[in-house]
Amino acid sequence: MRAIVVAVFVLVYAAMALGRLPGLALDRAGAAVLGAIVLVVSGLLTVPEAWNAADVPTLALLFGLMVVSAQLRLGGFYTAVSRRLIAASASPAGLLARIMAAAAVLSAVLANDIVCLAMAPILVEATLARGLSPLPYLLGLALAANIGSAATVIGNPQNMLIGQMARLSFTGYFAAVWPCVLASLALAWAGVVFAYRGRFAGPRVTLAVAAPPFHAWQSAKGLLAIGACMLLFCLGGVPRENVALACAGALLLSRRMASRETLALVDWQLLLLFLGLFVVNREVAAAGFLADLHAWLAGVGIDLGRPGWLFAVTAGLSNIVSNVPAVMLLLPGHESPQQATVLAVSSTLAGNLILPGSIANLIVADQALALGVRLDFARHARVGLPVTLASLGVSAWWLLG
Repeated sequence: MRAIVVAVFVLVYAAMALGRLPGLALDRAGAAVLGAIVLVVSGLLTVPEAWNAADVPTLALLFGLMVVSAQLRLGGFYTAVSRRLIAASASPAGLLARIMAAAAVLSAVLANDIVCLAMAPILVEATLARGLSPLPYLLGLALAANIGSAATVIGNPQNMLIGQMARLSFTGYFAAVWPCVLASLALAWAGVVFAYRGRFAGPRVTLAVAAPPFHAWQSAKGLLAIGACMLLFCLGGVPRENVALACAGALLLSRRMASRETLALVDWQLLLLFLGLFVVNREVAAAGFLADLHAWLAGVGIDLGRPGWLFAVTAGLSNIVSNVPAVMLLLPGHESPQQATVLAVSSTLAGNLILPGSIANLIVADQALALGVRLDFARHARVGLPVTLASLGVSAWWLLG
């Protein structure tokens, strides 16, 4: 039976590292679900035990906030914000600063993936219409969305997991990280400006991007929901998952916005990825492999109990297997406020290192490619590598100094 757990672990995390299993049309979420199925079918755990392995409050929080973000997307809020930003009179560098600031703020309170999904096509359309190259603005969007999402415990999926499991205070976490997040955002802006100095201009092209039209009332409902969530998260006293579910339920009670459309924008693949990894990691821990791994690392001088080593290993592992699987492996046993904060910041900022480092990066690249703009690995790495190393350095100095 131990051999089955080893085989499942190796195959699932190989898929996490490669993005899919070679020779099969099985992506990360599919591999995680298949791994959980194998463990159940082999008799290592029952279906109720598999379900109990999941942290249901984390899944509920993810789902609730996805519904709120979907409301804003369908209401045309992201479209309106993006077009208003681009329409403003500003220098190319000033326009980049406005876009990155907006993306960072939105990503801190909403899912960064949906922010990128909604804003990227509008940026391509509007920058080409102004005779600007879309590339620096797309890079700025991806970098800022990842950096901004590090500012709160609801900014991205791994932070939600860490915040729930480690019981991090919403305001306490923000107070601890905002200086390094702000510094990282400034470094990212400077990095893009330096890389594209003298090359902001581009061909003037007219595109017609299909995007949800702006509905003031529907957008207002979404903003009221996220405002209520933020207020109650800051006040505390009510479980965050209950708050998010209550807001999601209120939004689904609509006479005009079809629930089918709203629920279609929920990232079910991500929820299934979480569910599958919860099950796989439970068995890995039960078999003693996590303890063995920590003991081996300690034997070669890497003590994950020390925040410095935890920061470095998290950043490295996040670029091998992606940040969500990395956090799920490293979080058990590292749930003190300082360790949890280190995990959240390091895993999130590390996502900017290379193009596949975060789903947000890939979303921006895919949306751009569909409109004829190529943001490839090399173009991203030219800015992402130095920006990420600098932001990780500043954050390590702030959090560990």
